[in-house]
Amino acid sequence: MQGLNEDLFRRVNELSIDHGYLNPIFIGLAEYTVLLAALVCLFVWFQNRSRYNRAMVVSAGLTFVLAELLGKIAGVFYFNQQPFAEMSHVNLLIQKEVNNSFPSDHTIFIFSICVIFWLFHKRHFYWLIIACTVGFSRIWVGVHYPFDVLAGAAIACLTAVAVVYLPICQKSVDALLSCYEWLEQKLVGKRTK
Repeated sequence: MQGLNEDLFRRVNELSIDHGYLNPIFIGLAEYTVLLAALVCLFVWFQNRSRYNRAMVVSAGLTFVLAELLGKIAGVFYFNQQPFAEMSHVNLLIQKEVNNSFPSDHTIFIFSICVIFWLFHKRHFYWLIIACTVGFSRIWVGVHYPFDVLAGAAIACLTAVAVVYLPICQKSVDALLSCYEWLEQKLVGKRTK
């Protein structure tokens, strides 16, 4: 299995040599899309203040927290370092410290946000394209194996579906949103007096 993982990694990572003109795009995706996704969540939160969109953002946050916890548990049972630490001649395009790269935290984060946004707005399938592209970019720049990315995506997708469709998760989202709305009303109410 590790041989297949390494072979797939080599095929993708070597594209960064053959098509170097695309490297700035994939570096940007690999490094900055997480920050951009967080900013999009803030924008959606404050943009029109609809309860539906705020529930979407809370669901995305809950999905990330739960998926990240599941990812840490998975990392206890399976360990591998980044490809650049284990293999020779990796075209490493960004700096990354060496640690357990299974599963990919970036992939968990971006899939948590994008899959939730897609589940709330099913016509906006571009969220899934963004998530897949970011996952692919983590391999392109040399910091993750394909199985790291696939595991992160699977964990985030399954967690997102659970958060949206399990009643206990939706009750949690409602409770968190109600707490925020109560607090916001208290703070805004005090400011206007």
